[in-house]
Amino acid sequence: MAKPPVNPDAQPSIESSDETAARLGLTHNAGKGQATPTRKKQEAANKRPLVPDDRKLAAKQARAKSTAARDVARAGMAAGVDKYLPLRERGLQKRYARDYVDARFNVGELMIPIMFLVILLTTIPSIDVYAIFALWAFFILAVIDCVVLGFILTKKIEAKFGADKAERIRWYAAMRALQLRPMRLPKPQVKRRQYPV
Repeated sequence: MAKPPVNPDAQPSIESSDETAARLGLTHNAGKGQATPTRKKQEAANKRPLVPDDRKLAAKQARAKSTAARDVARAGMAAGVDKYLPLRERGLQKRYARDYVDARFNVGELMIPIMFLVILLTTIPSIDVYAIFALWAFFILAVIDCVVLGFILTKKIEAKFGADKAERIRWYAAMRALQLRPMRLPKPQVKRRQYPV
């Protein structure tokens, strides 16, 4: 069906806001439904005592509230949620470094058990010198492993995030690699050999 031609001499139809609302099926409420409270009433509603009536109860409630907040923050930090992490642990590069270190076996993870073993062995006079030399050899091996880890991780982060994003990753990765896996915070989010992509 053909449309009738538009009359160029016709006046544009102007409708009021009420007509527009009626045409669109909107209803227009004339107010918010209640009177604006006076300043005196509003201030009275917001008034709280400076010192609570029961100080022991207030202190107990404050302790319970702060304990709950700390528990949430501790769980969030252990899970690796950026909101709860310290500033030095935040960011995609740091998460990538953590996941890479956690996926890999690091020689430094054995540092604390080896040191404890050497302390026990130094009580035996015939092998105490050998135990100290073995500890130094293990320490040198752990440092070499951390240096190699730093170079590998820096190259991977530069390839993934850009050359300017690989700052201070070596030291961060080395410090994480020297910790026992169960003692790391944030907790490892990946399994062994599950390297980040």
